[in-house]
Order: sequence, then structure tokens, then C-alpha cells
Amino acid sequence: MTAVYGDGGLATRIGELLGARHPVAAAALVSYRGVTAAGRGADLDEADFEVGSISKAVTGLLYADALDRGEIRHDSTLGELLPLGDVPAAEVTLASLSTHRSGLPRLPKSAHPLRRTVALWRHGTNPYGDDLQQLLAQARSVRVGRPRTRYSNFGFELLGHAIAGAAGMPYADLVHERIAGPLGLDRFYLPATADEVRPTALVGRSRRGRRREPWTGEAIGPAGGIRASISDMARLVTALLDGSVPGMPALDPVAPFGRGARIGAGWITIDVRGRPITWHNGGTGGFRSWVGLDRDNGTGAVILSATSASVDRHGFSLLTEHTRQMSSTSR
Repeated sequence: MTAVYGDGGLATRIGELLGARHPVAAAALVSYRGVTAAGRGADLDEADFEVGSISKAVTGLLYADALDRGEIRHDSTLGELLPLGDVPAAEVTLASLSTHRSGLPRLPKSAHPLRRTVALWRHGTNPYGDDLQQLLAQARSVRVGRPRTRYSNFGFELLGHAIAGAAGMPYADLVHERIAGPLGLDRFYLPATADEVRPTALVGRSRRGRRREPWTGEAIGPAGGIRASISDMARLVTALLDGSVPGMPALDPVAPFGRGARIGAGWITIDVRGRPITWHNGGTGGFRSWVGLDRDNGTGAVILSATSASVDRHGFSLLTEHTRQMSSTSR
């Protein structure tokens, strides 16, 4: 029998939405009334999940905060902040990276992404174990294409480390100093190696239930390296809704991002039933995640799962239901 933590009603709803494919999962709902959180097989405070590309949304916040602090400019380049030398990637601007319009590929060829992906599929190995020096070496040889909308893990890796360089500290320390520490996020961290993963961290699994190695590595941090508990994600959403998190302008869309979507600094906005929803998702070898905000109505939702099957549509459903419920009870 699956252990249930937190709110029983929300735990039941998680089970209905996600089904048997997601035996270990958690969710949180946030509004002006407070936070409701629940876990199925996952303690609310101790169990941490890989949040994957939600890390990019955090990097977006740090980018906007660094702009506000005057540490960087929109037109600051990678070459100004990272030791790249005279290479094409050195001319890429931080603004273009923050909206996925830098011309950089999703992953560089020098990282051998196909070989790493095959190893993940076959053996569950971590494809993202590079350190910062390896990332910089990849950047020195990468081909920069024409500026266009192209989702890039590589670009956000470089963006985050460039911001950290401007602040004079490693990216993991920057997250702690400016986001996790001030907001009291005790299980919100970036392990560089498997040894740094907390003992109570969850083990991710594939859709078929196969164990996956944790996705750790210094390089991947800004694009997909954060781990967090559902309680910490709820605190982050609360701060996003009340405006107390640094870098709030990151949520405001500034450019088109594919069909019907717009993007700020990492954060994506789409219209759902006539309402703008600001969101990001995440996926690693053994985890899926989703966070969304209805900023006009002051509601938010998070879903975290320790299985690599999508939770996106369930996240949108949960947020829509929550907003509708808050609207009806406030009349």
C-alpha cells in the first residue's frame, strides 16, 4: 500500500490524475488561502525530486535579479563573463540565451549526445556528468547558428554559469545565496556528484520501472540540476505569487516562443481557456515535474513525479481546477 502524506483529498486527486504509472509523486496547490500539499510514497519535507528543466526557470530568476543588481546587462556576452577566448560563442548575448534565441544547439556535438542518450536508455546512466571546464571546452568548439527560437539546454547551462561568474561565485552557491537561503528552502540544492545527493532523495525510474542514476554534474546545474522537495517547491510558488522572490521580471513574456506561446527569462506563458498561465516543466531520466501560475487569480500548482512519464497535462488540469475552486468560494 502506498504511504500517503499531507492532505488526503489532494493525495486522492494525484492518484486519479496520474494513475498507476506514477506510484511515487507529490503535488502542491497555492493561493491566497495558503498551501495544500500531498505526497504518495513521498514525504513532503524530506523526499527530494529532480525538477529537471524547472532549473531553467530558476536561472531565469537569477538572470533578472542580476540585471536589477547591475551585475550584467541584456547585451552582456558570454565572452565577457566566461574564459572562452576568441570563439563564436563568446559573442552570444545573455538576453538571447534567456529566451532560447542564441543560435546555440540543444546540446553540442562535442558532448556526443546520441552516445549518452543510448547509454541512458540501455543502462540508466547519467548523461550529464560534465564539470564546468568540460562545458567551457564544448563552448569553445561549438557552432553558433542564426538567431531563432531553439530550445537549448546547452545555452542555459552557459547562461547560468555566466551569471554566477558575474556574481563571483559558483552557480550552486548563487542559487543558495539568492533563492534557497532567503526563502528558507531546505531541500533545494544542486548535487555535483552522486555522493552529494541526500540520503532521503528519491530514486527515479523509467516508465517501465527501471532505476535511473541521479542526474548530477556541475555543468548541468543551471539547465536541469536542481533537486527539491514538494514543500520547497510550494514555498517557491508562494514567493512567485506574492512577488517576494528575486528576479520577478523573468516571468513577464518578452518574445514569441513557438505557436501560441511567449517567453520571458526562461518562463513560458500560454493562454489556457482565456487565461494567461506562466509555467515550466522538467524531465530527467527518472523524473518529471511541472509548475504553473495563474498570476491574475493568484493561484499556483506543482506536480513532481519519480517516474519519467509526462505530467504536463495533469499539471494544467490541477491548476485549472484549483483556480476554479478558489474563484467559486470567494464569491
